[in-house]
Amino acid sequence: METIKLSNGVEMPLLGYGVFKVAPQECERCVSDALNVGYRLIDTAQAYFNEEGVGNAISKSDIVRQDIFLVTKVWISNAGEERASASIDESLRKLKTDYIDLLLIHQAYGDVFGSWRAMEKAYRAGKVRAIGVSNFQAGRFFDFAHYVDIKPMVNQLQCNPLVQQQGIEPLLAEHDTKMMAWGSLGGEGAEDVIKNELLASIGEGYGKTAAQVALRWLTQRGIVAIPKSTHVERMRQNLDIFDFTLTDEEMKRIATLNCHDAGTVNFGDPQLVKFLIETYG
Repeated sequence: METIKLSNGVEMPLLGYGVFKVAPQECERCVSDALNVGYRLIDTAQAYFNEEGVGNAISKSDIVRQDIFLVTKVWISNAGEERASASIDESLRKLKTDYIDLLLIHQAYGDVFGSWRAMEKAYRAGKVRAIGVSNFQAGRFFDFAHYVDIKPMVNQLQCNPLVQQQGIEPLLAEHDTKMMAWGSLGGEGAEDVIKNELLASIGEGYGKTAAQVALRWLTQRGIVAIPKSTHVERMRQNLDIFDFTLTDEEMKRIATLNCHDAGTVNFGDPQLVKFLIETYG
């Protein structure tokens, strides 16, 4: 598995397994399958209501904890220093672990600075190995990063060949912040990515699918991808992307697929926000 190094030296896998919209009762089985297939990065969140399933799967596996990179996120209802601090301890309990590898602020709403103070304290106490944000658009990220002691090590954004996030990359690089992609195969619009003719034609030359090309395109940009599937065979396919390398010309051709520039992308994805608020409050 290829990795990237965060600003504090922590090594993070470039490909992981995400559990957004995986039902709590199904999550343990899915994460167990993902671990058995070979995934070592698992991405969850307080608002997904499946941290316990993730924790059960990890605790029942024969993989040592140090070999698993565990990500979770502080939800809006837990914003603020006191609430965020309590929620971190609750996440640790549900995940059945002494530490979280990467903790993110899930959305740029509420008392994010209070949440960050709680996360900085957890980081210094060894409860968390790295901290970052999620869905912070360029302006919000710029403002936030200039007023915190520890700079965000990761910003998780919607990113795929159709939403490429090239506009925010220089700003992230300025703070040595790595990008992590949710919706790496298109999210709600997955059909537009996995059935894309250009991606499929490039994949034919490598014996790969359009989805595998999309994931390889992300990881070659140094962007962490966390595709989700509840099917073992698809999990295997998504993981099987490190035995080929896209050429510079192929990378440029895929860049032409970008449907959004930096001024039109909504990094907070209103559909995601609406779903989570309606589902979990």
